[in-house]
Amino acid sequence: MLIAHVMFQVAATDRAAALQTLLDECDAVRRMQGCIAFIPFVDPTNHTRLGVLHEWDSAEAFAAYTESDAFAKVGQTLRPVMTAPPVSKRFDASLIEALN
Repeated sequence: MLIAHVMFQVAATDRAAALQTLLDECDAVRRMQGCIAFIPFVDPTNHTRLGVLHEWDSAEAFAAYTESDAFAKVGQTLRPVMTAPPVSKRFDASLIEALN
């Protein structure tokens, strides 16, 4: 499983629109082959920071997402309002246990 944490900064006045851009793509991304989770969020401790938590069943599935039209579309909207480069951390993980 590949897990990715992506964090980025925008002006406080752009945060709601940036979050909406991500929320508008949730259904399409979640339907992509290999997507386990796509969760956009705002950082409640910083009024200029947003993030996305990704879970994909493989690095190949995540790569297909990052090469997709959906990813390019979001980037075209978000990159111009980012006030710093995004920070993306990617992890190769194994599920140990899922508790419900």
